[in-house]
Amino acid sequence: MRTATITLAALTALPLTAFAFEPGQGVECIAPSDPGGGWDFTCRTGGQVLSELNLVPGNVQTINMAGAGGGVAYAHVVSKREGDEDLVIAASTAVPTRLAQGQFPGMDMDMVRWIGTVGSDYGVIAVTNDSPYQTLGELMDAIKSEPRAVKFAGASAKGGWDHLKALIAAKAAGVETLREIPYLSYNNGGEALTQVVGGHLDAFTGDISEARGFWESGDLRILAVLAPERLPGEFSEIPTAKEQGIDAIGPNWRGFYMPAGISDEAYEYWVEAVNTMYESDEWKQVMATNGLMPFHYSGDEFRDFMEQQVTDIRDLSVELGMITE
Repeated sequence: MRTATITLAALTALPLTAFAFEPGQGVECIAPSDPGGGWDFTCRTGGQVLSELNLVPGNVQTINMAGAGGGVAYAHVVSKREGDEDLVIAASTAVPTRLAQGQFPGMDMDMVRWIGTVGSDYGVIAVTNDSPYQTLGELMDAIKSEPRAVKFAGASAKGGWDHLKALIAAKAAGVETLREIPYLSYNNGGEALTQVVGGHLDAFTGDISEARGFWESGDLRILAVLAPERLPGEFSEIPTAKEQGIDAIGPNWRGFYMPAGISDEAYEYWVEAVNTMYESDEWKQVMATNGLMPFHYSGDEFRDFMEQQVTDIRDLSVELGMITE
């Protein structure tokens, strides 16, 4: 799966009147989840920065629309919001994952417009601070001994990206009973983490931005980050899976799409708006604070990247036994 970063020339926030299209009052951002978790973070924080940069008039309203691993929101946008030029929707690697697996029945990636990505939130595998597992290797050894010894919680539906991240790590660790590993899905990362911290489940598979709060409070031990190298800043103390001998990478990009049927002028405006946000000092601070790494595709490049991701994840899902050819 491709994880290269495309660096665009720095863009300066432009006044709304410089564009043929101008967004109206009441711009909305759909977070395909309950409050809490990555999609909600993308809408609320991204909307705040868009407002601070005067790229939208007033504030951006976040609309939470949970269900079917993003499928409820996707179907809503496709069937009811076509042509809505004041609507953006938070997206992540979970969306091409569900599309690749045919989990959005009757829908495909070309039924919406792909705007841009704004960073990558790398995956983590974490346990409670009083867990007997001190390393990722110890946790995987327990699974090898008893396939159902570790019950995972995540925000994606079964077979979704959070689930796949745990399976990717297990496969890299030499676990051969991937289909027997228990996984329970929740509407957002906050709910999944609460189940783990509360002692109901053994391990969390999600993203660093979701785990950060419980990790900082001392309730959570992050066994590994699924990144090519250690993250910067306060996260630098967290070991990667790779340095523990488990070559597993799990980037979860964050970004936005829009309904089909919007004008070219509106599409170009929003692509430039997201580019501008991504290059801004305000967003760079958000990235540094929340463990997001540089990762930016924009406009047509983003659409091409999505097409490749759907293909790659479909192949991976077949290999791991999540779907058939």
